[in-house]
Amino acid sequence: MSEDQIYQLEQTSDAALVVACLDGKRDAYAQIVERYQRLLCSLAYSSVGSLSESEDLAQEAFIEGWRKLSTLKSPEKLRSWLCGILRFKISRRVRKYSRDPSQRAGSLDEAEEMVSNDEPTEEQTMRDEEKALLWDALKQVPQNYREPLVLFYREHKSIEHVASELDLSEDAVKQRLSRGRKMLQERMMSFVEDALSRSAPGKVFTMGVMAALPLVAPPAKAIALGTAVTKVGSATKTAGLAAILASVSGLVSSFFMIRANLDQARTKKERRNVVKSTAVLMGIPIGLVAAVALLMFAALNWADSAVYLTVASQLLVAVFVLRYPFVFSDRLRKDRQLRAQERLRKPDAFSEPVDQIGSKSREYKSGASFLGIPLVHIQFSMIDESEKPAFGWIAFGNRAYGVLFALGGQAMGTISVGLVSCGLITCSVVGVGVIGMGTVGIGLIGIGAVAIGFKAFSSLSSLGWDSAFGGGFAVAREAAVGRIAFAKEANTELAAQMTSLPAVEQHHVWVLLAMAALVLIPVISYAQAIKKRMARTKD
Repeated sequence: MSEDQIYQLEQTSDAALVVACLDGKRDAYAQIVERYQRLLCSLAYSSVGSLSESEDLAQEAFIEGWRKLSTLKSPEKLRSWLCGILRFKISRRVRKYSRDPSQRAGSLDEAEEMVSNDEPTEEQTMRDEEKALLWDALKQVPQNYREPLVLFYREHKSIEHVASELDLSEDAVKQRLSRGRKMLQERMMSFVEDALSRSAPGKVFTMGVMAALPLVAPPAKAIALGTAVTKVGSATKTAGLAAILASVSGLVSSFFMIRANLDQARTKKERRNVVKSTAVLMGIPIGLVAAVALLMFAALNWADSAVYLTVASQLLVAVFVLRYPFVFSDRLRKDRQLRAQERLRKPDAFSEPVDQIGSKSREYKSGASFLGIPLVHIQFSMIDESEKPAFGWIAFGNRAYGVLFALGGQAMGTISVGLVSCGLITCSVVGVGVIGMGTVGIGLIGIGAVAIGFKAFSSLSSLGWDSAFGGGFAVAREAAVGRIAFAKEANTELAAQMTSLPAVEQHHVWVLLAMAALVLIPVISYAQAIKKRMARTKD
């Protein structure tokens, strides 16, 4: 690494260092260790009172941080994350020794001795007597005053730095330092100041941590979210929320459509068939989501197999996309055939006017029309084989074709909502459109739990030609942001910019509310209208 690169590394944020580590740059982790070794060693020492044990605990925390770096969801919170790992180790050590004090032993094997340009090692370490006296003095101070006191003298007497490290105000640090000093015996103050300044970890500690890292498998590059997620604008965040909302809306709308189908059923056999169709048509996409989620967790835990697991997830999605429309069409065909059979087998169950083929009471069609197409056409009853789908500028039915808006089990329109829908803007279990939203969203812009498109945004798996943003898998030709991302630009700041939707950024709240209203209000209203119109004693 050149001097310019090293200088840039020193100026970078925590999040950028995390990305560099996940990209295989070990020097970046050395920078992280140098940046936070005083903090971690000081916090450990403030709790255990032993310089050697505190450095062992800090070293353990840094090594575990290296192992688990790919699980850090918010790289900008690296400091508090490392402190959390350390505090857990401290609490575990305290519990262990409180049960069996005889087990006081080093937690790590000594790292291989290394040569340093710092002062000679014997001048850096403290004599045993000094260590004992130092802790005897400090242990009289409560920990909330002891931590800032230790950090203050190890951090070159910088109140601003101590405040930053402990997430306190500078006034709070000054107050705690003042009270801490008063709690120390006056005759020990000078000794404590000098001893703490000489006890601070230096380059030897950093080199010791880095010497231990080759024994640990480095985190996988493909699993990094890095600064791409940290710096991503509200537009991309909105896309992530939209993906979750789209997938949930698709399932909720499907629930109400199925509820409506149960109200339309007239015999026990039809109701059993509705349950069966529901199990098939809802079970398959839910099974897809579960399978992709399992593959994602496997990829996160077995980084060496991430590529193969990603390919497997996308093949699974492809099989679903190719097969599900045929399964869906077959179920609709069988539903219509069963209705025809049940009319012959149990004619009494279809004696009401609303159940008579051709009856005006089983649908609503507006008198007004435009270009020969009714403004509104709503079918309340399950259609028979001889009946045509609902068709109008606004159309609701089991099968609905709407010029402006269509809602149904199978829907096609400019805006369409249902189990499977196709149009300009869609939201369904499977939505195909220019903007395809749903549990599986397919389109120029695909949004959902699983998304496929020129630009794809998902809560679980995205496959995009140009760009992909995913909560799990993200695969694209140009740019991808995700926990497991593959593209020319993967989990970089440029990738974040390429996956964003700037047009949505300024109005993201209204976009999300409009999406929910567009889907849920018509579906719930239609289900309630069917329940009211079709309610009667069933066989």
